[in-house]
Amino acid sequence: QVQLVESGGGLVQAGGSLRLSCTASVSIFSIFSINVMGWHRQAPGKQRELVATITTDGRTNYADSVKGRFTISRDNAKKMVYLQMSALKSEDTAVYYCNAGPTWGTPEYWGQGTQVTVSP
Repeated sequence: QVQLVESGGGLVQAGGSLRLSCTASVSIFSIFSINVMGWHRQAPGKQRELVATITTDGRTNYADSVKGRFTISRDNAKKMVYLQMSALKSEDTAVYYCNAGPTWGTPEYWGQGTQVTVSP
């Protein structure tokens, strides 16, 4: 069983920065379930989309729309994943969801989301 809790969302002006955090609660017997952790987002009236993912050994991938602006990282000892967002744009406004799964491309667990609002 895996539980994910996000934090760090809020209001920020366009061009500013924000750092999201996600903490996983998982037993040692299910630690493989968070081999891959990442972030998706969903804006009003739009479909949920991938933002970034990262594996236990540090392999990452990003959506083209955030490359060069967002950085994903993780702390395996703390079982946490972070999303450092810079040069924020109004179109980044969305609910950001932390996710995790045992393999790349197959997220199985989701947090409840944290709102990020970027003012123009």
